[in-house]
Amino acid sequence: MKIIAAILTAGFAGSISSGVDAAPAASDTQAMFQTATGFYEVYQSLHPSDGIPDAKLRAKFEPFVSPALDKLLADGDAAEIRYVKATKNQAPPLVEGDLFTPNFEGATSLRIGTCVADAKGGHCPVAMVYDDGKDKPIKWTDTIVLVNTPAGWRVDDIAYGTNGDFGNKGALTGTLHDAIKDGASVPN
Repeated sequence: MKIIAAILTAGFAGSISSGVDAAPAASDTQAMFQTATGFYEVYQSLHPSDGIPDAKLRAKFEPFVSPALDKLLADGDAAEIRYVKATKNQAPPLVEGDLFTPNFEGATSLRIGTCVADAKGGHCPVAMVYDDGKDKPIKWTDTIVLVNTPAGWRVDDIAYGTNGDFGNKGALTGTLHDAIKDGASVPN
């Protein structure tokens, strides 16, 4: 998989109308982009990812994810462990296929677009492609959602950019919440 990085830089000749220097916004944009790039480099090393990452894999994501997303991933893993035990490993996993994209097979290449800060945090569009070399490539754009934590910008969610017949729908955190709920509904 290859990551194609694209940062559109804008020069600021002065300050915005409120009198606040625009430079912090540019540094936030760069910091968000660096976090998104680090996150997707970890993703690339796992491709294809399969289901909810265990503790060993989560440790690789920890420098790039928010505490809330890290906890949700840990809770999802715990739910998966309970589910496997309760079903005696005779049922499919709570999350099958790639957790971090809406495509069951994941992405074979991606391009992170320009990150933008907003009132709630920030986000970056991520143009994704899955190309198995046989069929026509599948293309879509996810949006990686970031929050500014005391440790810096961290990934807090991914809004899946397509709702195909197979794979995840909505957002990463919604998929994890559903898996946790489904795992809790199985009697021990």
